Amino acid sequence: MNRARITCLIVFVLLLVLLHRFCDNESINVGCARVSTFEQTLALQQDALAAVRCECVFTDIISGSKSERPGLTEALGFLRPGDVLVVWRLNRLGRNLKMLIETLTALAERGIGFRSLTEQIATTTPGGKLIFHVFGVLAEFERDLIRERTQAGLAAARARGRKGGRPKKLGTPGKVAMARSQYNDHANSIEDICNNPISSAQRHRRGMR
Repeated sequence: MNRARITCLIVFVLLLVLLHRFCDNESINVGCARVSTFEQTLALQQDALAAVRCECVFTDIISGSKSERPGLTEALGFLRPGDVLVVWRLNRLGRNLKMLIETLTALAERGIGFRSLTEQIATTTPGGKLIFHVFGVLAEFERDLIRERTQAGLAAARARGRKGGRPKKLGTPGKVAMARSQYNDHANSIEDICNNPISSAQRHRRGMR
């Protein structure tokens, strides 16, 4: 069987699945699998998803640190209310807790369930819903801790007389006055001023006007 026939067969199967979805109100399991590189195989995840009767499995071969997930995007677009998104492990869905919570919240708002096989968590059960409510609280707690540490660090730096941001090149009144004087002298072009040792003079151009 050549490649063209295989492609036609895949398209035909997908059309049958889509026709089944629009003609039948029964919910289905939709799988989503991911590996980081082409050297890794999706077989383990695909077998596990097939074992729980996922009618469609969308795949990604991409690092978990990447925000772009074409397979996941297709899966989210394919899902309809009442369906269940199934993954092999939680980290196959989100690269961090924040992304995981955001995705699951979006699914819940659309009336779509979620199930992770390895952790045996399902939002379609009361216990699974409770677990992800706890995850959401932990994610908020983590954000609050990061915010508090950042604010404490800035306050400590200000107490020592330090200010945030890049240091100013024209940090002394003398350098600023020299740059203004050269700018006001119409014999000097902006390029000439920028080529002198005060290389940041161009950044103060707007303030000189």
